[in-house]
Amino acid sequence: MSTNNNTTEKKGSFFQDNQKSITFIIGGILVLILLYIGYQKLYLAPRAETAADAMYKAEEYALIDSLQKKAIDGDGSFLGFKEIADEYSNTKSANIANAYLGGLYLRQGNFQEAIKYLQKYSDTGSEILDPLVTGMVGDAYSESHDYKKAADLYKKAANKASNSYTTPLFLKKLGLVQEQLNEYKSAEESYTRIRNDFPESQEAATIDALIARAQAKQ
Repeated sequence: MSTNNNTTEKKGSFFQDNQKSITFIIGGILVLILLYIGYQKLYLAPRAETAADAMYKAEEYALIDSLQKKAIDGDGSFLGFKEIADEYSNTKSANIANAYLGGLYLRQGNFQEAIKYLQKYSDTGSEILDPLVTGMVGDAYSESHDYKKAADLYKKAANKASNSYTTPLFLKKLGLVQEQLNEYKSAEESYTRIRNDFPESQEAATIDALIARAQAKQ
């Protein structure tokens, strides 16, 4: 009986001794929750809206070859994608800006910068954009002659979403780099998948010739 009393006393003593600490911990958690809610509503939401407003001019410039430098760096009056990505991080617009930057640097032949920004992109759930960005990273590695890395990324892009646009596009690129790696059987399989699964795609129109080439080299 005395043991139970001692245990009860010890439990009571523990909670009494630590009550102040527990109160501080609970209070701290509540403060963190309130800060997070405030951060979302008072900081992120306005930043997202401002970033979206800033995007339109950079997007216009991106469509014109001679103005693509302004799309990246801005024109003094409007922000470029680089500043949008840096200043409005944690927004959807900044995420898309990273994809634009990667694509523009890829077109310029600046493959390391392309990889840098494309890898900052976070998947949005888009069946088109997400595979495209992954595939563009593959393009940057392919242009840099790192065909093994390119093959891994093309395979990932092709399998990320099944559609008649990005899947056959990256299956064909996968087959081409597999040929560069002397992996002709794998290249044949990639090409054959286009013929079987995406017969209406643009890539399927000339795929028989690529299948025949891969078979001839085995």
